[in-house]
Amino acid sequence: MAGSTYGTLFKLSTFGESHGPAIGGVLDGVPAGLLLDLVAIQQELDRRKPGQSAIVTQRKEADEVEFLSGLYQGMTTGTSIGFIIRNTNQRSQDYSEMSKAFRPSHADFTYQQKYGIRDPRGGGRSSARETAVRVVAGAIAKQFLAKEGIVVDAFVDQVGAIKWTGEWNENLRSIRESNPIRVPDSETAIEMEDLIRLVRKEGDTIGGCIRCVINHVPVGLGEPVFDKLHAELGKAMLSINAVKGFTIGSGFDGVTMRGSEHNDIIQTNGITLSNHSGGIQGGISNGMPIDFRVAFKPVATIMQEQPTIDSENQAVSIKGEGRHDPCVVPRAVPIVEAMAAMVLFDFVLRNNAVK
Repeated sequence: MAGSTYGTLFKLSTFGESHGPAIGGVLDGVPAGLLLDLVAIQQELDRRKPGQSAIVTQRKEADEVEFLSGLYQGMTTGTSIGFIIRNTNQRSQDYSEMSKAFRPSHADFTYQQKYGIRDPRGGGRSSARETAVRVVAGAIAKQFLAKEGIVVDAFVDQVGAIKWTGEWNENLRSIRESNPIRVPDSETAIEMEDLIRLVRKEGDTIGGCIRCVINHVPVGLGEPVFDKLHAELGKAMLSINAVKGFTIGSGFDGVTMRGSEHNDIIQTNGITLSNHSGGIQGGISNGMPIDFRVAFKPVATIMQEQPTIDSENQAVSIKGEGRHDPCVVPRAVPIVEAMAAMVLFDFVLRNNAVK
């Protein structure tokens, strides 16, 4: 299968299926000499893992990362970092009905048509379980970015029609991590949690949005034309399961503005009076915070009867079974951060390579 590798210099290849013995990755391009905080890496995985609250899938996985290569006494050696995360709580019988019927809006039909075979257990390779591997790579990238002073923060700002419209600052991290939604406002968290619980009770799912703000980014990250920084961020975000939209800066709201209102006026200190550009101009970072949003669709597997077809092109009905998230965004926050960190650190390395 092509398409399992991301990055130019900081490069991650992932492998594994939802119900296989393990998922894992090989990370290339990691500079030598950084003493990794392995506890911090595990903490990032803990933010993504299933079973962490009553409003997410109750699949129980420790999600403990095992490093196989590329480290000596916790320090990066400059060689490939290989690692695995073992699957320990599969219930493959939950997917017996889905072995022939195709779940609407899932990857079942397209995988079957493309490859002539698919692993129906939890979606196999198409499962969001693969994103745990990205979180490990992103956690490593974050530690290198910290040396550059770059800080990546994501948070939920919308579930269904409920929105948080406040402005992010780093003092809100404790509030974000104190509620199961990962929204930086306690009252909004209660509203969103109530909505998710209601949707789950109805056997349904609901979508939401995650906003990401990257602070202390230097001027000059990104390349002209095809390797624009926002283009790579968009590709990275759209590679995440269930993502249907990416917008940066003013995004679609900018179409209602005039240029005189939208232009980010540059001051003598290089700081702009506004940030409609989202921290990127001409595909290159301008020193302002990078600010983008990612839209996640409702999870495709629902606990309601739906019409579909089977592998014989016969009309059948299907009802989801097993353990599934009623809303994916609370667990997707560390995934968005991880992919953003990978993109930023890859461009840091690319900048350093030409100096």
